Amino acid sequence: MIRIYADSTNDLGAEIIEKYNIRIIPLYVNMGEKTYTDWVDITPDEIYEWSDKNKTTPTTAVFSIGDAEEALNEAKAAGEDVLFFGISSNLSASCNVFRLAAESVGYADHVAVIDSKNLCTGIGLLMLKAIKFIEEGETDLQRLAKRVEEYVPYVRTSSVIETLLYIHRGGRCSAAKALLASALRIKPKIVVEDGKLGVGKKYRGRQEDVIRKYYDDLEEQLRIADTDAVFISHTGRLSQSIIDEIAGKVRSLGHFKNVYVTRAGSVVTIHCGPGTLGVFYMEDKDGAEN
Repeated sequence: MIRIYADSTNDLGAEIIEKYNIRIIPLYVNMGEKTYTDWVDITPDEIYEWSDKNKTTPTTAVFSIGDAEEALNEAKAAGEDVLFFGISSNLSASCNVFRLAAESVGYADHVAVIDSKNLCTGIGLLMLKAIKFIEEGETDLQRLAKRVEEYVPYVRTSSVIETLLYIHRGGRCSAAKALLASALRIKPKIVVEDGKLGVGKKYRGRQEDVIRKYYDDLEEQLRIADTDAVFISHTGRLSQSIIDEIAGKVRSLGHFKNVYVTRAGSVVTIHCGPGTLGVFYMEDKDGAEN
């Protein structure tokens, strides 16, 4: 039996995680002198409250090798093979720590690690591919990992952020500092390219109008995307009406089998800040290769 493991940055949401019995290994959130566990004893809204009060943002840390060993020992006892999905190795040591833990507990032959080269529900899209292949009858761990890895270059992750402050403080996007200095009113499209954060198109205006423009720019690509799933993921402090509006537009395309709306977890919240919304999809691999 193959079981899906992942760090907590995949942001799939509790319903999907529970449905497919996914084992989550949470990252840590450091707020002043206290450390919290992502999605366990800290919520994104509590992060905003702390940040507003302290005029700074928390930091994040990867899970310990001991955390990973504990999770792997569960799989070892159950006789499960493990396919682990981690946030991009350019952004975190999650994948490397999990590999080391697999070696430490003597279970490396039963573990495959997918470096998603992504974050948030960009990771989730790859996880859903793996689940689909398992449901179709794939039982060989290494063959499954290879099949999933073929889809990594086709994941398209982007979002529009309302404030540059959080991403600048987090230091994950080198272009953010220059943007912050040049024009505070810019609301950039943040994209993931080869596992790194970069800046795409730059918008101006009210955030709801920016989100509408961002969606309009994506719609042509969405119409020819992989049909399995699309995610609308956000960091909160947005009106429910704009979230529903974008989800409605995506559903009205009649293209996707599954349209998911999710709230991003602590890691994306800390680095992107409030008012962020992204549409996460996968290019049609077969169409792109033809």
